[in-house]
Amino acid sequence: MSAPALLQTIEIESAPNPAAAVIWLHGLGADGNDFVPIVRELDLSGSQAIRFIFPTAPTMPVTINGGYVMRAWYDIFAPDLVRREDEPGLRASQALVEALIAKEKARGIPAERIVLAGFSQGCAMTLQTGLRHPEKLAGLMCLSGYLPLAATIAAERHAANHATPIFMAHGRQDPVVVIARAEQSRDALKALGHDIEWHEYQMQHSVCQEEVDDIGQWLARVLPK
Repeated sequence: MSAPALLQTIEIESAPNPAAAVIWLHGLGADGNDFVPIVRELDLSGSQAIRFIFPTAPTMPVTINGGYVMRAWYDIFAPDLVRREDEPGLRASQALVEALIAKEKARGIPAERIVLAGFSQGCAMTLQTGLRHPEKLAGLMCLSGYLPLAATIAAERHAANHATPIFMAHGRQDPVVVIARAEQSRDALKALGHDIEWHEYQMQHSVCQEEVDDIGQWLARVLPK
């Protein structure tokens, strides 16, 4: 089986000679540009020099949007997100994210200094990939999303990332991924012994300044100078 093709990416370095990396996955219908502006808003003074990598997902028809072809990590069949899941799509995109991790390792950044991050569908892919990755990662940043394929995670998660810090953040008024779905994901991970730092904000399916400040502080803890 051939290796997955590398995704198109945008890269930003917080300082020369980065010693750490954050691979940040966008949500449904967006692309790699989506979270680029947030790097300028982060207080990274307490962190190592970081290479931020923003990949763009493949295009595919998305069932919930009438089969419209758009950027997506996997198909979505219904608003509840989890009653029926696109397992082949999730696993195919997991391989794409693993290829990005491998690229950073080949450039000299070890897995233990790589953070996986994502918003919405990107959050789902962060958990899908990070919990199964066979080497310890620096952290998983999970914004406005949920745990996919929850019934398989106990059997498939890798011991290397049992203690990896997980930052979970969600809007109380989120109409796209309702906060109850995120709370269920949080509780399922906690029940398995994972270390969850939970934040919720007065916002919808978006990002707010308070959250950006919390992300900067968390990155300083998991990628300290």
